Amino acid sequence: MTMQGLSEKVVDEILKYGNLYEVGGCVRDSLLGMGIAEKDRDYLVTKIEFEKLVEVLEKYGHVDLVGKSFGVIKFTASNNGAERITYDIALPRSEFSTGIGHRDFKVDFDHTLPIEEDLKRRDFTINAIARNLRDDKLVDPYGGQQDLKYGLIRMLTANTFEDDPLRMLRAVQFAARFDFEIEPQTFEAIRQNAGLINTVTAERIQEELNKLLTRSKKPSRGFILLDQTNLLKIILPELAVGIGVDQPGGYHAHDVFLHSLYTVDELPQDNLSLRLAGLLHDIAKPHTKRVKEGKAHFYGHDQQGSDIAKEVLRRLRYSNQIIKDVQTLIKSHMFTSEMSDKGVRRLIKRVGLDNVFDLLELRRADVRAQGMGNTTPEIDELEERVRGELEEKVPLGVKQLAIDGNDLMEEFDLSPSPMVGEILSCLLEIVLDYPEKNHKEELIQQARVFLREKERE
Repeated sequence: MTMQGLSEKVVDEILKYGNLYEVGGCVRDSLLGMGIAEKDRDYLVTKIEFEKLVEVLEKYGHVDLVGKSFGVIKFTASNNGAERITYDIALPRSEFSTGIGHRDFKVDFDHTLPIEEDLKRRDFTINAIARNLRDDKLVDPYGGQQDLKYGLIRMLTANTFEDDPLRMLRAVQFAARFDFEIEPQTFEAIRQNAGLINTVTAERIQEELNKLLTRSKKPSRGFILLDQTNLLKIILPELAVGIGVDQPGGYHAHDVFLHSLYTVDELPQDNLSLRLAGLLHDIAKPHTKRVKEGKAHFYGHDQQGSDIAKEVLRRLRYSNQIIKDVQTLIKSHMFTSEMSDKGVRRLIKRVGLDNVFDLLELRRADVRAQGMGNTTPEIDELEERVRGELEEKVPLGVKQLAIDGNDLMEEFDLSPSPMVGEILSCLLEIVLDYPEKNHKEELIQQARVFLREKERE
């Protein structure tokens, strides 16, 4: 019996009345030798009526019937103060398509259905394997173990993608994540049905893109598959425009598209905002390319790229914070590493403490992804200088000034107004250049100069 997931007493109680199986991704990942997050464990129960299953589970924790119409129970065990994890426990289901798309189907659940019937409605063979918790034996009616062995993503039925077009993105995501191949008939079915992705909501597309970006060591493989299956030009046409846009001049071995993908590969896998920035950092290059004396120039692609990235991420319903961070990184990624101490402080202020080290990572990845074998010792040196400035606790925001708005209002008999903010901003600019001036008397004197100049205007 597994030592993780549902407790033994819950498992034993269910097995008194019917059968209990682990299903889906947790079975697949265990067969691949991968770690399994507890929240990713899903269960299926047969031979127990829905009401009886609820009655059994209520003895051991909280039961949420939010998925009752689909035969799904959300069960949270009582763990005496330990972390409480909610598991999905479902009865066997069958689905009947009533149209094209994820919402166009009818679901029936029936505790008498054999598990093979439930597994048949899933997307790919590798996800249609169950583990019987009575004897720990696998139920694999569609050859999922064989496809796992040979590294294949194979659809279960000819209607797999018509029933839920998002499965096309899932196929690509799994192929990149596990370094698998998409079986030829499945690949061709995706190509033929690519247009159906337009029926899927932006939120669901975003979720699969996030998995591709953060669960794959090399997301580049997935994005190349998106192009080959005709999905890329539908969900990310701005990225597809970079295909075949070469970068002559001796700095790049790849076109804009491949360079962007390889930049993502070089970035930390667990940082979604940074990987999105890597994916989109050169997205304006096709629009800004100019060739002079055999060399390509892309003046302003960082600024234009920030604007295009904002449009892309808004369309895909990313949060305002992610959009803001990605824009900041793209807008600043062409910084020069040769700068004065004043320049270092201004760089930190411009991008913010939360983004400055991500920006350095983006530049390192950008250089490595050029494919020319270049290293980045100058970025390493700049990082040391950034850390040095932070250790010196140099003021990088108005809140770190030796005076605040109340001091200014009292000293100059000012009422709360935008003028107070203008003065503080001016003082911060001075302190960024001359940190030694960050004491109250000096700043009051500088504020007095600022106000006198304002009066003359």
